[in-house]
Amino acid sequence: MERDKIKGIIEAILFAAGREVSISELRLIVELSKEEIETIIHQMQQERKDQQSGVQIIKINDSYQLTSNKDYYEYILPIMDKRSKPNLSNAALETLAIIAYNPKMTRAEIEAIRGVSADACIYKLLEYGLIEEAGKSDLPGKPMTYKTTNQFLKMFGYSSLSDLPELPKYKLDENQQIVIDDLIEEKNETEVPESEREEEERKQENEEKA
Repeated sequence: MERDKIKGIIEAILFAAGREVSISELRLIVELSKEEIETIIHQMQQERKDQQSGVQIIKINDSYQLTSNKDYYEYILPIMDKRSKPNLSNAALETLAIIAYNPKMTRAEIEAIRGVSADACIYKLLEYGLIEEAGKSDLPGKPMTYKTTNQFLKMFGYSSLSDLPELPKYKLDENQQIVIDDLIEEKNETEVPESEREEEERKQENEEKA
């Protein structure tokens, strides 16, 4: 089958589906390997970027979806319906970040990290479809665990959780308080040695006396 026809088939499938379509689903239709499909879709993505197309193909884990180009959001907004968008508080964002970096966490584990109840935040995140239940934990009582959804990835522009920013390194001091190693290193790099400070002070004193 010609490459251009395969591109057309994939585009038609993504458009008609209106959702994420997995690579395994595409393989059943075009009868190509995962690597071949990914190469073709990458070419399609680049072509749309070069053409400044109004639509784009985004990757979400092992699936792809056809969406409008985010660069044209301000032009699309006036004709879109006024659907309510997630309005997340700082507490909800903190809870969401904890779950994103620690998939399959229980409510009790989230609360242990935040130090306050997480019931309201978890309910709101479930309502917005940003997290979902991930099965029962092996802990006593078999509490429910939670993980982020593909909607979370789309909302924040990630292809997978591996795209999340790396967390800063930290350690606990003698008071069991978190100390950020990166900040310590940066401070040490910019700190002026004692001998140099004393020399600078002497120069300033001599200049004042003169």
